[in-house]
Amino acid sequence: MASTSPLPLSGTLHELHSTRNHILFGTTMGMDSDAGTSGSQIALDQYKRRKISSQKNVSSLCEVHSEFEASLPTLRSPGYYMEPCLRELANRELMDSGFCSRVQDFTVGRFGYGCVKFLGNTDVRWLDLDQIIRFGRHEVVVYGDESAKPEVGQGLNKSAEVTLVLKVRSSIEKGELYDIVEKLRLITKRQEADFISFNPSNGEWKFLVHHFSRFGLSEDDEEDIVMDDVTAVQHPLETNTGDVSGIDEATLVEPNGAVLSHSLPAHLGLDPIKMKEMRMVMFPVDEEEDHDFSGEFKQREQSIGKESIRPPLHHSAWRMSHKSSSSVARKTPLALLEYNPGSVESNSPGTILMAQQNKGVPLKTAKVEGFKLDLKRKTPITESLSHNIVDAALFMGRSFRVGWGPNGILVHSGTSVGSNDSQSVLSSVINLEKVAIDKVVRDENNKVRKELVESCFISPLELHKEIKHETKEVEIGSFKLKLQNPVSNRLMLSEVCRSYIGIIERQLEVPEVSSSARVVLMHQVMVWELIKVLFSAREISGQSKSAGADNEEDMMHDRSEGSSEVDLEALPLIRRAEFSYWLQESVCHRVQDEVSSLNESSDLEQVLLLLTGRQLDAAVELAASRGDVRLACLLSQAGGSTVNRADVSQQLELWRTNGLDFNFIEEDRIRIFELLAGNIHGALHGKTIDWKRFLGLLMWYQLPPDTSLPFVFHTYQQLLADERAPHPVPVYIDEGPVEEAMSWRVGERYDLAYYLMLLHANEGSEFGLGKTMFSAFSSTHDPLDYHMIWHQRAVLEAVGAFSSNDLHVLDMGLVSQLLCLGQCHWAIYVVLHMPFRDDFPYLQATLIREILCQYCESWHSQELQRQFMEDLGIPSAWLHEAMAVYFNYSGDFSTALEHYIACANWQKAHSLFMTSVSHSLFLSGPIELGGRPDGFNEGLSNR
Repeated sequence: MASTSPLPLSGTLHELHSTRNHILFGTTMGMDSDAGTSGSQIALDQYKRRKISSQKNVSSLCEVHSEFEASLPTLRSPGYYMEPCLRELANRELMDSGFCSRVQDFTVGRFGYGCVKFLGNTDVRWLDLDQIIRFGRHEVVVYGDESAKPEVGQGLNKSAEVTLVLKVRSSIEKGELYDIVEKLRLITKRQEADFISFNPSNGEWKFLVHHFSRFGLSEDDEEDIVMDDVTAVQHPLETNTGDVSGIDEATLVEPNGAVLSHSLPAHLGLDPIKMKEMRMVMFPVDEEEDHDFSGEFKQREQSIGKESIRPPLHHSAWRMSHKSSSSVARKTPLALLEYNPGSVESNSPGTILMAQQNKGVPLKTAKVEGFKLDLKRKTPITESLSHNIVDAALFMGRSFRVGWGPNGILVHSGTSVGSNDSQSVLSSVINLEKVAIDKVVRDENNKVRKELVESCFISPLELHKEIKHETKEVEIGSFKLKLQNPVSNRLMLSEVCRSYIGIIERQLEVPEVSSSARVVLMHQVMVWELIKVLFSAREISGQSKSAGADNEEDMMHDRSEGSSEVDLEALPLIRRAEFSYWLQESVCHRVQDEVSSLNESSDLEQVLLLLTGRQLDAAVELAASRGDVRLACLLSQAGGSTVNRADVSQQLELWRTNGLDFNFIEEDRIRIFELLAGNIHGALHGKTIDWKRFLGLLMWYQLPPDTSLPFVFHTYQQLLADERAPHPVPVYIDEGPVEEAMSWRVGERYDLAYYLMLLHANEGSEFGLGKTMFSAFSSTHDPLDYHMIWHQRAVLEAVGAFSSNDLHVLDMGLVSQLLCLGQCHWAIYVVLHMPFRDDFPYLQATLIREILCQYCESWHSQELQRQFMEDLGIPSAWLHEAMAVYFNYSGDFSTALEHYIACANWQKAHSLFMTSVSHSLFLSGPIELGGRPDGFNEGLSNR
């Protein structure tokens, strides 16, 4: 490693001074002292002439020396270095004029932070490197002042190889290392650079840049990468493996001997020099209060021709102080805030108070009360606690960003959700809002109902658990994880769907369920019925149990009773009849509502509405009761033979050809005739109708009665593409509040039932609408509700109707809902059912360990949840590790020690025992280690 610059050019300047002295005195050393008077006079004259000439040469050399000194690059910042070093640059420039204009692979770095190697030849003359290059925590900035940045390719704004030292944990698992490398690749690509390598042993991240601005990790990126809890910057003397003889130690140490790299700003990832400069500008420095940093900051102006020397005694004192200071272990930072969650039944998201620490953290009495949040401010969509003034210093001097807490709590310093106020806010104004993840289990009074929790989450998951599963073991280090996948056949699908329908019906019986929730629940019932109709199978030798209300269903029912076997050719017709019955049930309530809103005189309009729901019996009875027997006869044959349709169509065409005045015929009667003729667009001209009834009219009256369902669905899809059919809008928009319908845009999202029809029509080929199909918006207006659509996806995958491994958003949505309700064991159950991916082999393990650690407070005291997790095959060491972290944070060090021992984490067990447990055991009485596991003593002996 090259030595720190700037360095005293002792050798170079010595050569310059020697040259000057040689010119001044070298000619006199060879004089003959025994010469005569005349010779002496001649010599004296020659000496005078030479003296005058030498004075001119010395003046010229001084100018050259000053110009040469000014042309060299300057680098005075502590901890920085460059390669070649300043001494080598000066020597090479003297030997080879113009060398500094073409330095090969010039490198500038900072010990403990990284370096930049500028590729190719670089002109380093007259460069003030202190102003151009700055290294920070996990970042480098070259030409921070955009106005001073040269064009690309000029100066230091050129291609370079950047090496940044990342403070990662020393022990990284293989899966974590892969994740870090992939994240660094993405970060590098996002910054328009080329990733080279990452070395986990020393944390060096190398990448190639083509020009400069700022490169490195943002605070969000640091959270995504496994960073070390304590960032300690190593001393340059300890990290230097090369020549250290020329390092100017005065540039690394303050006058009082304290090392800047081990100061508090350095531990917080800040530049200690900049922090000291800011402190000097913003706050007057008093000698009595000057204890925050390692000493008063002083700008050291070193002469290029003077050596910096430290007395040996002072050097020894510095070494001893550095050694003693580095041996003190930093304690884990303690939170300055604590969150007191509200109860599940309560609407209150809780309060944030200053932590009442009794662990040695000094708190002023004026701040002990902390602050409480106003619980009265709410927004319509989320619980919001806005504009609460707090002390910005509570956030440890760091920028306050969005933070997620338990149960969907979101704390941020921006404007409130749903607010139109664009006025900027201060960093000391925070907003606390509760995202309505648990909205599905709240009644119309916004109270959580245990019955809804049971019927929405617990019962469906228990039913899912009863389905046959196949397992796949995945090795996670020394542990094994059993991933699960439900497997079923289509013969059992009808029974599974009926079980889910029964759970939803019990949910409908819960009192005080909102009307919008009832619409969604009824739709879920019909979705399960549709899954049963479209994807179930029946035994060839068995009897069909389908029931019908029209001639298709009656014919199918009679055939099933008369024969014990079902013809394979009849299966498509049977499925069509069942779908027809499902479609009638889906639109029945809408037809009845519209019919009841009409007066008795509009009997023809009532008949037309009944035909849109295929309620033929009611339509025939109504026409006959009005004395219109001919119309009743025509209605009895609706949707039957195509010959009858052709006859009606021919009659209408004949009337038009003969110039019949249709003004003498009721408009609704003409519409009925058009519908019976199979012209559904002529029958609906000027009228609007929902998409399900339009699909029914297409299947019942326009297409032949033996048309297969896939052809029906494709025909509707084509009409939809041609904008000749109503859009299959979701049910909460089609039948929900008006404001929901106003916010919907064409093609934005469709109903889940429509996607199921397309899935059936495209069965056997690639289906590319999986993500859109299984989004929350396809079945509910709540974008965070995945509790039922997750089961529908799982059942379809279990019977082989659908397969996908990129729906992790769906899985994580349900996991978030379960965690919000305290159902950690069921959340882990869902994680185990996430599809395995070769590019993310440790995804499930990472999620499970995060859930165990973050929600340990809610599950560690519930024996049922712990036993459930163990039955799922979760390694007990992971459970003990999470409880050890929780009890250590809570201050119960003895219990934490037991769990560290149980999970065989001997290093942390030893540290905790020596720092927090041993002294209390020593004072309380004799120490008995006989009850400890054998590995504990072995682990201690290996320390």
